[in-house]
Amino acid sequence: MKKIINTPNAPAPIGPYSQAVAANGFLFLSGQVAINPATGELNQTSLQEETHQVMRNLNAVLLEAGYGFEHLLKVTIFLSDMSLFAEVNEIYGSYFTADFPARETVAVKGLPKGVNVEISGTAYKA
Repeated sequence: MKKIINTPNAPAPIGPYSQAVAANGFLFLSGQVAINPATGELNQTSLQEETHQVMRNLNAVLLEAGYGFEHLLKVTIFLSDMSLFAEVNEIYGSYFTADFPARETVAVKGLPKGVNVEISGTAYKA
């Protein structure tokens, strides 16, 4: 049986999807962008702050479901340009201490709301 996860501490979905769906110990996280959930506005003051906002949004959804970054199995990072990789990778990596999740990073032609970074993932907790 699946359980829909939604929290006001992350941006509300801007389409027909949920922030996350839990099923049988797995948590499937929709992509998060740098929308500040308190204001509903994009947080793009810098690439660093944009990336931190994405990670804070992911963390809020994880916490709402009773998970943490340590439970992530697989992550996908979408970038507007691969030249952003090193900077985003450094900030992303700062949210983990060990046992990093599997991951791919891809550059795409466009992302929602013209953002530079979107991150989605799958977590598991027994």
